[in-house]
Amino acid sequence: MNQNDDDTDWMIEDEAQPGTQARANASASATPAPAPWRVLIVDDDVDVHVVTKFSLSNACFQGRRLSFLHAYSGEEALNVLRNTPDIALVLLDVIMETSDAGLHVARQIRDQLHNQLVRIVLRTGQPGQALEHSIILDYDINDFWCKTDLTTRKLFTTVISSLRAYAGLEEAHRHTVTLQAELDAARKLLAAVDQHAVVLTLDPRGRIASVNDKCCAVFQFSREELLGADPRLLHAPPYPQDQLADALQALKDGEAWTDVITTWRRDGQEVRLRVTATGDDGGVILVGSVLQALKKPL
Repeated sequence: MNQNDDDTDWMIEDEAQPGTQARANASASATPAPAPWRVLIVDDDVDVHVVTKFSLSNACFQGRRLSFLHAYSGEEALNVLRNTPDIALVLLDVIMETSDAGLHVARQIRDQLHNQLVRIVLRTGQPGQALEHSIILDYDINDFWCKTDLTTRKLFTTVISSLRAYAGLEEAHRHTVTLQAELDAARKLLAAVDQHAVVLTLDPRGRIASVNDKCCAVFQFSREELLGADPRLLHAPPYPQDQLADALQALKDGEAWTDVITTWRRDGQEVRLRVTATGDDGGVILVGSVLQALKKPL
């Protein structure tokens, strides 16, 4: 065993001078310390808890210290995880109340607790009782160590790399939750628009690419009849030249265009719409509010 690997002095902070300590205390009182990383140690051997905590007692990552939680059986570990959702890392013994208790915990963390963020590092004192390759392939764990091989330096490296991975996953999860909330809000807004307005899109060829239910109801055409059709089906020429020129120029400049237009329903009635048109990847999005419906003049 490498003597340097067992040396824990590199993890102990130098003793601060009185003046430096006073300034540090003043700074700490002014700025609240960031929340620590929660690390759960799961092992039926009390000495393993003591040694692990001592080895990592001065570890720090991204300005955050480590906070240790303890469990001495698989069932206790699962209870802690249920009640503490922000645990970043589990250092999990394989053999506890049964020869594969840790493996069951690892599987339940993913399958029953649905916790995909926490990093799981398996540790065993009897590697001959479990096939390491099979465990890595069959269980959603992040590392596997024999306790006799996991020196202080290797433990520190494993913990920091696990916390780094957890931090990245947690950030990605926050972004996903934010995007999902924005998507849900957009869907609700679109549902409200669908109830109120005619929505129609044109593809780059100028053909109708999509319509909403309101559009079909107002113009008395089925969706199948409208999709792929020429929009002149609803708005026959001649078009007001000034209005058409303004619309084309606005779309060319990447701006929205709004005005009142006259269209025709299937039964020949005139429909006046206040329409807003915007460009979309070479196509056009049209959103219109029905103003009135009058009999088509003879």
